[in-house]
Amino acid sequence: MDPYAVLAVAAAGWDRLAGRLAEPTRERLAALLAVVRGHHGDIRGDHHGDTRARDDAAAEAAGLLREALPGEFGPGAESRLAGAPPGTPPAYQGFHAEDLAVLVLDGHRMVGPVLGPVRERLLAAPALDADALLRRGGDPQAPGLIRLPGPGGRARLPRFQFSEDTLPWLVVLEVNALLDAAHDPWGAADWWLSPNAWLGGAPAALLGTGRDPHLVDIARFLMEEE
Repeated sequence: MDPYAVLAVAAAGWDRLAGRLAEPTRERLAALLAVVRGHHGDIRGDHHGDTRARDDAAAEAAGLLREALPGEFGPGAESRLAGAPPGTPPAYQGFHAEDLAVLVLDGHRMVGPVLGPVRERLLAAPALDADALLRRGGDPQAPGLIRLPGPGGRARLPRFQFSEDTLPWLVVLEVNALLDAAHDPWGAADWWLSPNAWLGGAPAALLGTGRDPHLVDIARFLMEEE
């Protein structure tokens, strides 16, 4: 079986499989996935020059899973995989090898056919990392900010939260509290960055336009409805 397909199968069944791996095996798997992902932060990218090292690490990671869980990844497992179109990464039930890296290395569950595209869209939005924000005089640990775990678990702070001088918009902090961004940063970021029929556009686009009370009212109404 293609080693990337093995990793995709593991991602799809991670809830069931993770507890069956010994700690040393999980640590080795994490180290190998970091190599597979590379410094680009995405297994699925076209990374010229490091393909051999990535493929070798993927093969070792797949072998590690086969050895630890022969009933899951031994003979016959390949029949569970739907054929992927030529030139595309192997997938299983909408999961890819990158999803396993997210689960193991990044420490969150925005993976699979539904949540994976949401993760990619939100992480693609303009953002600052903690170091960049500090260099600009901001505070990445300020209470109330959305912090999305990016590749390797490194925090990415969506750029819309800050005015030009890196001070957080007060209305952002107020709305983030209403949306419980501390416990659901992905949901809060999605609210800010997605089109909103009540507002006629993405809420983030309305910052600085004098509609702060409206943003708060809509967020409060949303949470009351839930």
